[in-house]
Amino acid sequence: MSKLIECIPNFSEGRNLSIVEELADTAGSIPGVTLLDHSSDANHNRSVFTLAGSPDGIQEAALKLAAKALERIDLTKHTGEHPRMGAVDVIPFVPLRDAAMEECVEISKKVAERIASELNIPVYLYEESALNPERKNLAAIRKGQFEGMADKMKRPEWSPDYGGRTPHPTAGVTAVGARMPLIAFNVNLNTPDVNVAKSIAKIIRGSSGGFKYCKAIGIKLSDRNIAQVSMNMVNYEGTPLYRVFEMIRTEARRYGVSILGSEIIGLSPAKALIDCAEYYLGIEEFNYKKHVLENHIWQ
Repeated sequence: MSKLIECIPNFSEGRNLSIVEELADTAGSIPGVTLLDHSSDANHNRSVFTLAGSPDGIQEAALKLAAKALERIDLTKHTGEHPRMGAVDVIPFVPLRDAAMEECVEISKKVAERIASELNIPVYLYEESALNPERKNLAAIRKGQFEGMADKMKRPEWSPDYGGRTPHPTAGVTAVGARMPLIAFNVNLNTPDVNVAKSIAKIIRGSSGGFKYCKAIGIKLSDRNIAQVSMNMVNYEGTPLYRVFEMIRTEARRYGVSILGSEIIGLSPAKALIDCAEYYLGIEEFNYKKHVLENHIWQ
C-alpha cells in the first residue's frame, strides 16, 4: 500500500466563509491529496482543515494553501478568541499509513524552507521537528501572538528557523512541524462567566500542574453567551478525553455550573472515542481490536 500522510493546517479565518471556500477549493485541486474535513468557528475566528495524501502531494498542498492564506487573510484586521500568529498559523504533519515520524519531520523542514523562501513568511519548527527544545511547545512559540511577534523576533533566542527576523506584514509567522494525532476538544459551560472557564482551564492543563497531555484555555462564545474550555489533547491515550471531561464537570460544580455539551474540531482517531464508550458503558473485558467490527473489516 502507498504511504499516507495527514496534514492539518489551521487558518486565522472563521468568519468570511468565501475565503474558507477558496481554501477548500485549493485543497481539493492538488493531485494525490484528499480534503477529509474542514470546520470553521466564528468565535475563534479560525478554520481547521484535515488533508491526507502522498508525501509529494501533501507537501504541495501545504505550500499552495499557505500561498492562498497569504493572498486572502490579513492579520492586521483579524480578531478572535483563539491565539494566533499567522494567516496560516500552524501546519502539522502526521504519519498515517506506512509512514514514519522521521519522514514527516523531513517533509515539515522542506515545506518550512519553501514557505520562507517563496512566500517570505518566517517559519518556526515545532514538536518533533523542533531544532531547539524550547520550541517544541507551540504555545511557547506563539506567545505574544501576531501583535508581539516583531519585538519577540529581535531577541537572539527567537530568531526563526527559516526566513528573516521580521514577521510578514499581513501574514505574520507560521509554525510547521511533525507530531502524533491531536484532538481539538472543547467543553461548553452553562455560564457566561469566562473566568469560570479560565479557572478550570488552569486546573486541567499540564503546564499548570494538571493533566500532562492537555493544553487548555478558557474563552467566551459571544454568539451563544456561554463560556468554553478549549483544549488540545496531544496524547489521547496518556490523557483520555473522558478523564478531562469528568474533571471539568467536577470543577464546574464548585461554581454552580454544569456542562452543556462538548465538541470535537476536525477529526479524531476512532480509539479515542471508543475509549470513552468503554468507560461510560462500563464494558467488562473490552478489547478494542477484538470487539470493534471495523477493525476486522480494515484488516
